[in-house]
Amino acid sequence: MARLQIKKYGDNILRKKNEHVAEITEEIKKLAADMLETMYAAPGVGLAAPQVGVSLRLCVIDVDPDKKSPLVMINPEVTGGENAILAEEGCLSFPGVYEDVKRFGKVTAEYTDLTGRRKKVEGKGFLAKAIQHEIDHLDSKLFIDYLPDWKRKTVEKEIKRRKKTGEW
Repeated sequence: MARLQIKKYGDNILRKKNEHVAEITEEIKKLAADMLETMYAAPGVGLAAPQVGVSLRLCVIDVDPDKKSPLVMINPEVTGGENAILAEEGCLSFPGVYEDVKRFGKVTAEYTDLTGRRKKVEGKGFLAKAIQHEIDHLDSKLFIDYLPDWKRKTVEKEIKRRKKTGEW
């Protein structure tokens, strides 16, 4: 396995359209394994393929503190959600940036696993938030898109400052 470079906000790939995974090949399985290694090392609880420079609908999630419950989601879709909650959220593509985002507290999603089987997952709380966050990446949407304009501009100004000083 290999650790991959995580793309930061400002990289065009984070806004690029992502293609469906047509076939689960050995390359897709390796990419998923490398993404998990990268996510754990970051450390993070979710990582989408565009965040490592690959425009495919593939993401990995593991909210287990012991890192023993990896979820590899290929071509995932949110199929239902309820109980909107406001909670702090961060992103590996936005190091050190945390903001309150409104998301469903419970979500249902469908995806294909690495064996090619279509599956359904129901997530609550932190898992629900992670599923929505990573699928948003696959739809070229970032968590700051949920912020009010004034807050988003404040975050973007801080990122610009950090880029100038080499902190980004």
